[in-house]
Amino acid sequence: MSTTVPPADSPLAAVSEGLGEQAWIEVIQKMDEVYNDLLQYEVALEEKNAALEESHQFIESVLASMSDILIVCDRNGNIEEVNASLCHFAGKDQAALEHTPVFSLFADDSERARAREVFARFGREGVHDCEFFLRAGDGATVPVSMNCTPRVSQTGKLMGMVVTGRPVGELRRAYQALRQAHDDLKRTQGQLLHAEKMVSLGRLVAGVAHELNNPISFVLGNVLSLKRYAQRLENYLGAVQVVDNPELKALRAELRIDRVLADMPLLIDGMIEGAERTRDIVDALKRFSAVDKMTPEQVSLNEVVERSVRWVVQSASARFAVSVDLPPRLICSGSSGQLQQVVMNLVQNACDATINQPEARLKISGQVENGMAYIRFIDNGPGISEEHLGRLFEPFFTTKPVGQGTGLGLSISYGIVERHGGKLAAANLPEGGAEFILALPVESS
Repeated sequence: MSTTVPPADSPLAAVSEGLGEQAWIEVIQKMDEVYNDLLQYEVALEEKNAALEESHQFIESVLASMSDILIVCDRNGNIEEVNASLCHFAGKDQAALEHTPVFSLFADDSERARAREVFARFGREGVHDCEFFLRAGDGATVPVSMNCTPRVSQTGKLMGMVVTGRPVGELRRAYQALRQAHDDLKRTQGQLLHAEKMVSLGRLVAGVAHELNNPISFVLGNVLSLKRYAQRLENYLGAVQVVDNPELKALRAELRIDRVLADMPLLIDGMIEGAERTRDIVDALKRFSAVDKMTPEQVSLNEVVERSVRWVVQSASARFAVSVDLPPRLICSGSSGQLQQVVMNLVQNACDATINQPEARLKISGQVENGMAYIRFIDNGPGISEEHLGRLFEPFFTTKPVGQGTGLGLSISYGIVERHGGKLAAANLPEGGAEFILALPVESS
């Protein structure tokens, strides 16, 4: 097949040439339009890339600055992405954590099983504020409050989950510190209240002691005078008895003068002893209220213990066996009356604690170590409950029934011992019973 080309100077050739130029012009115009569109698309694409890069950097900075841990998992529970907080918590970099099961972060098999159950049951709805134990990079077990949110596609297909968590150890420590501060504040408030009570009680005791001191001195002085007068009367009646007078002898027998003379010394001695003990009580009240200053003196702890035990045992209503085993010559510097008050209080408390025991016993033993005498008071009572053990030396605290204890004995004793440079402690023995340890500095033994 051949093609016929019209001559160049023919009219058909002129028309063809005109049409070719127009087509080329249109083609060039279309190319310009396409090129301009490409330029616009490229500018828009660069702007979107810049915005995307800015958004990506913003997201990365947010993830890096998060204090909570963040884990992105696929639908099989394998880690796809983590933030810097989890890397710091687990002690691994991101490459070592990716493509590993998220359950490998949990502390042990039981925690892993519990996490699988919780995530499987509530994965679609999400898990909120569920506490699990995770294994930190240093091997420690750390409680973490975790949240789990499902990742779904546009069609609603489950793609995986996003897990966030916050270690609650710091929060718990902060709460414990706050609670401790609150307890300390309450304890300080109670101590201030007790101190105010003690100040008021001290003023009251000082007034009472001052008022009692004068009549007691008056009674004691009169009883001593009465003792001298009784001796004179006895001598006089003995002289009258020599006279042989039947009427006087009959009257003497009727009035039981001989029995009165025999009982009078005992009665007067009892009155003197009672007045002296009352005077000692007033002196103790004055020392408690800080009316009198303590004058240091050489005190024999052996005599103090012996005297205190004798007084308590004599006044005890039931049988109370006390054994004493102390080293000889336990000498300390202080107030004999105040130390006797301490020992009597400890012995009396042991007597009260063992009152329901078939065989009430108290063992007092001592030893000297490094210039300190340690005197132990061990009873066979029921012991001290743990809730009361830390409050024994608080003012006004007592385990005795109402009306049988003021709660001041051990508190005053504790203060006396501290002023003497010693310590007073209490504990329970494993075999039963309570033990009080009185520690005092001694000069010789």
